[in-house]
Amino acid sequence: MNTHKPFGRIGHLVRALGSAVAAAAAVERGHRPHSDDLAKLGIDPAHFDGIRRF
Repeated sequence: MNTHKPFGRIGHLVRALGSAVAAAAAVERGHRPHSDDLAKLGIDPAHFDGIRRF
């Protein structure tokens, strides 16, 4: 039996794009993005505060 879900990758992509949009919007407003959005993007939430803006 095949356990591969054909739309699983598309769902993962949509969730990643949603996290990217949410994180970008938070940074643009001058807020800190949610930790789960940062984690989905591969950014360590503990190190996010060390990123400086130019």
